[in-house]
Amino acid sequence: MKNKDLKWSEYDFTATPYEDLVRVGQRTMLYRDMFTVSWLLGRFCNYKCSYCWPYARSDRKDHRPTELNLKTIDEIKRQARERGFNSFHFSLSGGEPTFHPGYLDMLKHLSDDVPNTNYTSVHMTSNCSRNMKWFQTYVEYAAKFHRASITASLHTEHVNTPKKMQDFADKLIFCQEHDVQVTINQVMVPDWFDRDWENALFFHNQGINITLKPQSDPTASKIVKGYTDEMLRRLHNGMPQRGYTEAKAQQTQLVNRPTPSFLIDEDDNYRKQTANVPWHMQIEFRDKEGNPWYMDQAERFNAFNFNNFKGWECSSGYRSIIIREPDGSIKRSYSCHDQPLGNIETGFKLFDGPTKCITGACVSSADSKIPKRAPGTKMGLWPGDKSFG
Repeated sequence: MKNKDLKWSEYDFTATPYEDLVRVGQRTMLYRDMFTVSWLLGRFCNYKCSYCWPYARSDRKDHRPTELNLKTIDEIKRQARERGFNSFHFSLSGGEPTFHPGYLDMLKHLSDDVPNTNYTSVHMTSNCSRNMKWFQTYVEYAAKFHRASITASLHTEHVNTPKKMQDFADKLIFCQEHDVQVTINQVMVPDWFDRDWENALFFHNQGINITLKPQSDPTASKIVKGYTDEMLRRLHNGMPQRGYTEAKAQQTQLVNRPTPSFLIDEDDNYRKQTANVPWHMQIEFRDKEGNPWYMDQAERFNAFNFNNFKGWECSSGYRSIIIREPDGSIKRSYSCHDQPLGNIETGFKLFDGPTKCITGACVSSADSKIPKRAPGTKMGLWPGDKSFG
């Protein structure tokens, strides 16, 4: 594909009436019995990016023992099942998660329990600096899940030569051929915008989806200054997201995934409304009139300053948790400043239903897409939800 032929996403994200939205959520959580875990396996990272938040990485390998992590997985599932959720999504990140010595052991433990779940998916956010041999082992484990995906963080301070860029692409294409959904996440630093744009085209033209992420300030709640109107236009609409992975997987036929049996909303109106909504539109919004709007990546929320849900009812802590280091706390989200649900070392207890948000802004895309609704909104946050009264 020639650069001049590249079209913006056909969906105009600027047309969404953000001020009138009353329900937000990832579609797989709104319409499935899904419980999600976002797990920072440690802050150690082999990269030192100039724009990385100082609290997000460490030179020290601060990983918890693998056996403790496996026991925590089992306890998460026990409590989630008590609350009626038997579909699971585990998102593993860091730091750089692939340097946890038990990373692949955790994948195996999760995959062994797949037959006992309605659905299990795994996601990895990684700089993908591990060699091809590591990825060959990874795809063997990933094939046992209903779905596997990678957010490949592209850091051009380190992936900074044509050979390194092609090696990065080759590993991602290999994963796509083995039916692992891949999206590159590139921080578009204002001073490097034109260069980063060309780098994005390099990967897009090789059939790898790429999301353009604005650089956030140290609070992670606002984008930095320095973007021109043209830069913001590109960030708002980004690059087209396409079904590259499905096409590659169909060509190779290297993976035969198990069939899910998750509980899904059987509302015919919903099925009719979403029949033509592509898979990559992961986020669904509803406005005051009940009209649906969509977005491909929650990473776009900050670009539109759409991240303040204070006072909304949120299902975090009830059907989603985060585990973070260096203290091992288990919280309902990255953003919420209330008391933790517990600790990986001493135990935890999930909430018994949705709770009111007390935080000024969602600082993480993982938090933004957790199903939530504005006060007084009578729309469910999961199949069969009647908790709105």
